[in-house]
Amino acid sequence: MSSKDSNALAANSETLSEEAVRDYLKTHSDFLQRHPDMLDHLHVSHASGSAVSLVEKQVSVLRERNIEMRRRLNSLTANARENEQLYEKTRELLLALLDANDLGALSTAFHHSMKESFGVDYAAFILFGERADSANGCRFESLDKARIEIGGLLKGGKDICGPLRAEELNYLFPDSGEVGSAALVTLGRNGDMGLIAVGADDPQRYSSAMGTLFLGHIGEVLQRLVPRLSRA
Repeated sequence: MSSKDSNALAANSETLSEEAVRDYLKTHSDFLQRHPDMLDHLHVSHASGSAVSLVEKQVSVLRERNIEMRRRLNSLTANARENEQLYEKTRELLLALLDANDLGALSTAFHHSMKESFGVDYAAFILFGERADSANGCRFESLDKARIEIGGLLKGGKDICGPLRAEELNYLFPDSGEVGSAALVTLGRNGDMGLIAVGADDPQRYSSAMGTLFLGHIGEVLQRLVPRLSRA
């Protein structure tokens, strides 16, 4: 190499910035593949203070990503399994509701499934109106009284999930003692037919971040069955 070329190379080295090297490697992403020997000359600082080769660093990063991906996959698998079990329990309950021949049997099927299959602490199935069916296990309450006790929950016919006021919880689950949280679905277009609710002692069991999809499905079936069985 001539002295002229050496001087030019030296000049280029002095003007070559880290940003230029970075841009070059981004543009030529196969550079290290074409020059694998360079991997042994590149080192990255380790958390312990020692230096590791770029290959070791890449292996470490890939290993960490693999662990994270496995964690996510396990989480997705667990969620899918839980949803499948929830779907099967809901299916069994809906079939039991369809087999009911009166409102008392309807209420019994609901409460039995909530306790035995879903394992909830407390459950409520309340219909609004003046009936004597309470003796058969179907709870009836005056709509006017319900609006006084839990009017805020009935307003707009929206599903509720989360902590409730003590008086609301006592109305829904009068024999439960202290209840921490609940999920509630109203029945009827404006919530004037009745409601179903599940509760738990744990204040975090039913939070506002949770959905009421499956309980809502049950409610949709009930609000179609109740009018038919009321005429029976």
